[in-house]
Amino acid sequence: MMKIKSLMMMVAAVALVIGVSSCGDDNDEPEVVAAAQVAGTYTGTEVVMVMGEESSNETKDYVISKASDTSVDIKIPEMGMGGMTIPAFSVKNVPLKKNGNAISGELTSYTGSVTDAKGAEKAFTITGIVVLVSGNEIVVTYSLKYGNMPMSMETIFTGNKK
Repeated sequence: MMKIKSLMMMVAAVALVIGVSSCGDDNDEPEVVAAAQVAGTYTGTEVVMVMGEESSNETKDYVISKASDTSVDIKIPEMGMGGMTIPAFSVKNVPLKKNGNAISGELTSYTGSVTDAKGAEKAFTITGIVVLVSGNEIVVTYSLKYGNMPMSMETIFTGNKK
């Protein structure tokens, strides 16, 4: 009787182990990390507002590159014209979060510097950058303070992945 009870316990234990190990996800494809999904070149409209007035409304390319599995670097193209041109610059390590099929990113503040067309080093500060991605569509919003400018430039970019 003891052998039958032990044998039944062993069969139950084996069945439990097999049952638990077979209850995995049937999807054999690995999930693509958020940064890899977002990375790419996006073409769209960049609207820049200064003191509540539209300063520019142009077609631009934003380049997003994977910094880690959960963060991206954003290359923001030059803006303005002539002596008022702000060179292209990058915002590094914007953290991303997935929510279903949507991906969002937010960074409170980022400071850097660029060299302008005259060779002068200019500081810039980006505040409140928000990135929203759904499928191949992206929206990037931020506030830019460049050099000694007394006011910030509020920017909204909406585009589609190339």
